[in-house]
Parts: sequence; C-alpha cells; structure tokens
Amino acid sequence: MNQGVTQKSFGSDNHSGVHPLVLKALADANTGHMPAYGADPVTARARELIREAVGRKDAEVFFVFTGTAANTLAIRAACRSFEAVIATDIAHINEDECGAPEYNTGSKILAFDHQGGKLPLSVVEDLQINPDDPHRVLPKLISLTQATEMGTVYTLEDIRALCEIAHAKKLLVHMDGARLSNAAVHLGCSFADLAKHIDILSFGGTKNGLLCAEAVVFLNPEIADKFSFVRKQSMQLASKMRYLSCQFLPYLENNLWRDNASHANAMALYLRSAIETLIPGAVFPYPTEANEVFVIVPEPYAARIKQQGPAYLWDKPTGLLRLVCAFDTTSKDVDGLLKRVIT
Repeated sequence: MNQGVTQKSFGSDNHSGVHPLVLKALADANTGHMPAYGADPVTARARELIREAVGRKDAEVFFVFTGTAANTLAIRAACRSFEAVIATDIAHINEDECGAPEYNTGSKILAFDHQGGKLPLSVVEDLQINPDDPHRVLPKLISLTQATEMGTVYTLEDIRALCEIAHAKKLLVHMDGARLSNAAVHLGCSFADLAKHIDILSFGGTKNGLLCAEAVVFLNPEIADKFSFVRKQSMQLASKMRYLSCQFLPYLENNLWRDNASHANAMALYLRSAIETLIPGAVFPYPTEANEVFVIVPEPYAARIKQQGPAYLWDKPTGLLRLVCAFDTTSKDVDGLLKRVIT
C-alpha cells in the first residue's frame, strides 16, 4: 500500500525517493545468485566506474551504507587515536554524526570557525604541529565538505591551495562528498578535477537519487592497507554487496549524477529567486551554489515556511532557515510552496 506523502518536502534531499533508473538497477541485480561480500561482477564494474570517474586507475574503492560510515571509516584509516582531524565548526563530522567519528576512531576533531561554510586557508597555514609534545593530540587529517554545509562550494583553486599546504605539513586531506555531484555541476568540472589533490574521498550518492549507497575512495592507496578489515569490523561489509554497488552503474554510466544534480541546483536557484521576489525582507546570508537555500525571512512568513516546506530551522537565534531541493523537485513544487506561504 502506498502511504507516501504526495507533497514534496524541502526539509532535506534525504527526504526524496530513489531515481527510477536506480530502482531498475536494483531489480536487474536481483537475478540469480552471485558471489557474496563484493566478489561479484556488478561490484567489480562499479569499482571500475568510480576509478574512471576520479581519474585514478589505482584508487581503492570500498562501498558502505551511509555517509556517516564513509566519513568515520575514512578517518579511522587515516588516523591513530592520538591523531586529530581539522574541520570547520559546522562540518557534518563535527555536528551531525552523533560523535561517531570520535567514538569509533578515538581521534579528536579540532573544529575551527568557518568562513562561508569553508575551512579558511589561514587555519591550515597557522596550524602548529609538535610531534614531540605528548600532551596534545597530533593533527593528521584535514576534512573538507564539498559542497559545504552552507550550500557553498570550494573552488578548484581553494582545494589545491589547502591540499598544497596540508601536504607540505605532512597532513592528509579527506573530502566529505555527500553532495559532491552538486559541487561538480556548479563548478562545471569532473570528479577527477575535485579529487586531484586529495587523499581520501567519501563519494556520496544517497542525497542525489541513490537508495543507501556511498563509497570510501582512497586516492592514496597506501592508506587503504587492511581497510577491508576495518570495514568488516565496523559492520559495513554487506554480504549481498551487489545491491549497494549496482546503484552506481546507472549513476556513472549514464551521467545520472550530473542530470540529477544539475536539476536540483537549478531548482534551488529558482526557489531562491521566488523567495526574493515574493517575500519582502528576505535575506540570504550565503550564495546558493549547490542545492541548498539559506534564508532569513520575517514573520509570519518564517513560521509558514517552517510548516509548509517544511524547512529546517538551522539557527534559532537568527531565524536562519534551510531549504533543500532534490533531483525530483519541480518548479511546480516551488510555486506551490510559495503560494502556501504568501497566502
């Protein structure tokens, strides 16, 4: 029985369904028997597609169920328990993963104030690393979220500069790519361009039309040593792996990732424009570069957006709201929301 809600939600791209081509891939994978634990041809093909996408034939690819798992396991592979992760104060690993990275790895997250959602270059430049002081954690990994939690996007030059300084200080760089596709579309670049200088990538798909499939991609294969054991011990080794990996076949073979993200980004810009036009006094603290719109609106519009969107109240003191568009958001959905809010 279909008990779904027909009205689209702007609360999160996680509220959206699964793209029909992905559902078809799942049905296609559900034929006969195949080897378990990733030893099947579907998973082999998916790994190869991701290697091609990031432009590295030697990349090590491991599929997991969730973004939190991808981030946490990436950190566990890169850091020992006395080593630390550098991130922004609003990073998903710092604010929205229930302490999973720290609990499961023992590594402390050192959070710094963001600038427009991004980790300032000066943070990495000024970072003091003393390998002879056992009283303090030792910085080891820089984690960047692309696109950021504020819907902004690191430019390719931003990434290059951050990685250059990090590597000069013998630090590794991780990218949380839950919305990697949205960032690539905004920049008009490839996944290979985004991954060129980093060491580990959490390759996201769930927010862009997949069911529950993410991948940990090691651009620096040495870090992946014994990672298969880490994944198993962390309860992320799927026995019927093909049902995770098959989702990446239409996603990458047919450029579904680009189509979905392009549409979501376009709808976010359409939504922003509609709010700007129809709601007096609307303030947008951040540019809309991916599929998220952050806005402060006066009452009674704020209460209506929160209820009708629904929108996520990002910051209670300022009234900052977040609205997110997905691959299946339509202009009709946006128009309907604004009609409900302004009438």
